[in-house]
Amino acid sequence: MTTVCVPDGDLADRLRAAVPEADVVVWNGHADPPEGLDRVSVVVPPYPEAGWTAEQFTRLPAATVLQVLSAGTEAWLAIAPPGLTVCNGRGVHGSSTAELAVTGLLSHWHALPVLAEQQRAHRWAPVQAETAWGRHVVVVGAGDIGRTVAAALAVFGARTTLCGRAARDGVAPVADLPQLCATADALVLAVPLDEATRGLVDAALLARLPDAAVVVNVARGPVVDTAALLAELVAGRLRAVLDVTDPEPLPADHPLWAAPGLVLTPHVGGGAAGWRERAGRLVADQVRRELDGRPLDNVVRPGDADPGDDR
Repeated sequence: MTTVCVPDGDLADRLRAAVPEADVVVWNGHADPPEGLDRVSVVVPPYPEAGWTAEQFTRLPAATVLQVLSAGTEAWLAIAPPGLTVCNGRGVHGSSTAELAVTGLLSHWHALPVLAEQQRAHRWAPVQAETAWGRHVVVVGAGDIGRTVAAALAVFGARTTLCGRAARDGVAPVADLPQLCATADALVLAVPLDEATRGLVDAALLARLPDAAVVVNVARGPVVDTAALLAELVAGRLRAVLDVTDPEPLPADHPLWAAPGLVLTPHVGGGAAGWRERAGRLVADQVRRELDGRPLDNVVRPGDADPGDDR
């Protein structure tokens, strides 16, 4: 018998229906601890994180697996006890986040921000659109989100280059980014935040991008040097799509709000309709794997080790 802790009744109902042999306990980390919490081996915390700290894990002495529902795990890796296997939510938010990235990019190429301003001004003035056809898009992050972005843009005739931590078939290494950016019409960021990616897109890398290139960040805000990007936007040289910012939430008086050439959304890429159903399927599959003694999917930290992943 595997005991699973889930954050709400909806996910509990989905799990019980899919894996009736699982023992399910409902706890969001903040309510009074329910009976059975001491035998929980698989922990599924709330999405979004809802203020979990290391203290919650002291209530879960038998926990061996942490299955989070977010794509990023940096916050969880900072508080999860050593020895706890950490799995990310790959497949839960990837498609909707990729959709937002592509939507933002196409909105620039089809001048939708400009046309929206004209609509508000009741001004009919056709603008010649740009197009994805023949464009070179560098996608940093060769996981679920990055590969979906690349596949979608390929349908429209764009040439995409996937970039990951290390070179492998179909994926260029991060070390090649400066030369790749020199011919990029767009740079899409879909990487986890860690010490290797923090500040990855700095002033020097932005300077390598051609005029009018679009920077799309659906990763984490600190992957981009905010001040450097803001300077490029204010100068009118680059354009951007940001679903994440640094700082976040963005303060009301931050100059990014008024930056020209920016499509800004408040970290909404992953919370689109349907994520609960996908989360239910992921959790059920992981619990079945645990019950059957099969390897877990989406592992980003087995115990203390870092196995590498497909970033």
